[in-house]
Amino acid sequence: MSFDLPRNVILPVDAVDVLLDPSLHPFERDNQAAIAENWRREMEAKPALYDGTVVLLSALAYRDSRLVGRCHAVKYSTFMLWRKNRELSGAEHAYAHAVLVAGDNALVAIRMGSHTVNAGRVYFAAGSFEPIDFRDGLVDVDFNMIREVGEETGIDLSAARRGRRYHALSTASGTVIFRRYRVAEPADEISRRIGAFVAAENEPEIEGPVIIRHADDLPDGLMGHMKPLIEWHFAGSDEDL
Repeated sequence: MSFDLPRNVILPVDAVDVLLDPSLHPFERDNQAAIAENWRREMEAKPALYDGTVVLLSALAYRDSRLVGRCHAVKYSTFMLWRKNRELSGAEHAYAHAVLVAGDNALVAIRMGSHTVNAGRVYFAAGSFEPIDFRDGLVDVDFNMIREVGEETGIDLSAARRGRRYHALSTASGTVIFRRYRVAEPADEISRRIGAFVAAENEPEIEGPVIIRHADDLPDGLMGHMKPLIEWHFAGSDEDL
């Protein structure tokens, strides 16, 4: 299967069947010394980094509106070295975005904190899949989205109105799986709530919220994969309502 899916096009996704393989990812198995040396340099630059556990793909395909794949739990230090060797690694990254839609149809994204790897970058609150996000060996994308948004912003999306299906955008830098989550409050109120949450945190992961009100309202620091998602939303697609 390896990696077999269209690139640079938004795909409708009815199911995400990505299995967590308990074996070592080949990239981590074969690069122990390089991983350790790179992590030493990363820690010198950003001492607040934590060598937790994330997952990397070893296979992903798009079949009959489904994403089917295999991933492995790896150390964050492994992920950091992989970021510098994407094309030669035999691995890819998938992550999820809860597209937070306010009652006034504006989007609410976040800007990452200065101590993080993606300092100053803007995208929807998100994080890599972790072992906690898997149920009976398969990834629970909805759980990951709600967990990450709650941890980073304090906003609970468990009762939000969800899109009928997921969508995915695969590029050379990874595959983002996304879905609209609609809440009743206007964007300014959601932004206020996120700001209050960040102010109360001892070590907040994000700098604060970023409101996006139309397709041309692109903030500084926007991650490259975000523009197609923003355009998709404001184009008025209703296939997932």
